[in-house]
Amino acid sequence: MGRLDGRVALVTGGGRGIGRAIALEMAREGATIAVASRTEAQLESVVAKVRELGSDGLALPADAMLQEEAQGAVHSTLEAFGQLDILVNNVGGGVTRSGPADHDPFTGDEEVFVDNITLNLVTHYWATRAALPSMREREFGRIISIGSGYAKRSGGGLAYTAAKHGLIGFTRSLAGYVAPYGITVNCLCPGWTNTDLIDIEAMAERMGTDVEGAKANLANDNLLDRILEPEELGPMAALLAAPESAGITGQVISVDGGYKV
Repeated sequence: MGRLDGRVALVTGGGRGIGRAIALEMAREGATIAVASRTEAQLESVVAKVRELGSDGLALPADAMLQEEAQGAVHSTLEAFGQLDILVNNVGGGVTRSGPADHDPFTGDEEVFVDNITLNLVTHYWATRAALPSMREREFGRIISIGSGYAKRSGGGLAYTAAKHGLIGFTRSLAGYVAPYGITVNCLCPGWTNTDLIDIEAMAERMGTDVEGAKANLANDNLLDRILEPEELGPMAALLAAPESAGITGQVISVDGGYKV
């Protein structure tokens, strides 16, 4: 018996990295899992593992930057399983056309700024908006958005940092709106995590060092002096999704090794 038995979870950006790790941890806890991202092969790999763990799974190829597809993943989950109890808004990352110069506030690409806000904030709203009516009807819901170490401080690209800060406001405001319906809303913030989103070679070049030197520099940003693994975020996400966490809402919770404390 798992603490998520009978629950259905949708994880966006669920084909790899943190999204994959959260999806698999929730499957271990008994949840039925739907995963959405652009890469079908990655999704099918996650679903195969979900089924090995004894849960049902559904791969939903979708481009989160398109509202119809972002919300379509929610609708497809509801059509397949008749309910959606847990929404993990994990989709995010960086959008660029020509590199770091795109993010310069004086000369940067304005479309890139808007695209980054869309990817890291607006997509979370789109999926949440589609999921809320069913959650309200069932009087149960868990919405978990994946933030960043930059959600609470500066240091990242302008649009990325602004969007991740926006997720905190989104979390706290939405939590108030939906609390009467048994729905909780929280933001889970990783720090440096061993995923494909870290372009360690490019970072090493910018730092003027090699890959191992860049990894050491990143590790020095947190108290544990290491880069965390995606699987380390899974247990906290599962806890926030569990029925016994009904009293946790509107919170920003870090699993980051003590990033820049």
